Amino acid sequence: MPLRNYRPTSPGLRQMTRSTFEEITTDSPHKPLTEKLVRRAGRNSQGKLTVRHQGSGHKRQYRVIDWKRDKVGVPAKIATVEYDPNRSARIGLLHYADGEKRYMLLPHGLKVGDTVAAGPDVEARTGNALPLRNIPLGTQIHNIELVAGRGGQIVRSAGSSAQLLAKEGDFATIRLPSNEVRRVRIECVATVGQVSNLDHENQKIGKAGRSRHMGRRPEVRGSAMNPRDHPHGGGEGKQPTGMPPKTKWGRPAMGLRTRVKKNKSNKLIVRRRYGRG
Repeated sequence: MPLRNYRPTSPGLRQMTRSTFEEITTDSPHKPLTEKLVRRAGRNSQGKLTVRHQGSGHKRQYRVIDWKRDKVGVPAKIATVEYDPNRSARIGLLHYADGEKRYMLLPHGLKVGDTVAAGPDVEARTGNALPLRNIPLGTQIHNIELVAGRGGQIVRSAGSSAQLLAKEGDFATIRLPSNEVRRVRIECVATVGQVSNLDHENQKIGKAGRSRHMGRRPEVRGSAMNPRDHPHGGGEGKQPTGMPPKTKWGRPAMGLRTRVKKNKSNKLIVRRRYGRG
């Protein structure tokens, strides 16, 4: 999945890189597995703005992904490799032996015609989903459940993978892409392999219009605002903020822990990603 450059006929194209999409085998999704996706532009159900810098963007349809991989013992063949506008990774359409069709998050290295399966008795090879207790130590995994039966919740973005480090009692220890080491219940299901589209992190947007196509509106630096609009604002010319970084509403912007102290999963973290604790 290499990247392509453009001839610099404009300033925006000079730095832009884009995927070649050579692994994509079809342009249209499987319609029964698509849903309407309403664009809310960062507003909640009351119409109030709760997330800034969101809005506009290209119209999308949501692809229903099988995060649970609960079709136990039924082999499936990858029929198509597709682009999904809602995520950075590629997705694959599975044709199961019993006739059912589902989308899965495509692992790196799989192509059309390959066979995958799920269940505790399947082989631990790329694309297969099985409980952590049945996966050999040192294996790369992704789409990992945090609660058994809920479906994969972590390690789902393009090119990411976790590593299974140890198993002890009812828990397995895994190292996440952020280098955080945490324990997960050993009956939770994960998919073997690395998520596809490895070159996603190397892409360069190139121009503002491409960000707008993705639904991202412009961000303005606080130091460029007036004092009434941001704590960093004001002053003649370029000035340092004169204070630790703050949000628009005066709260600490960097270094403040946002995780809830009573979060039950805190006790399952062996080593935090920042090396503290």
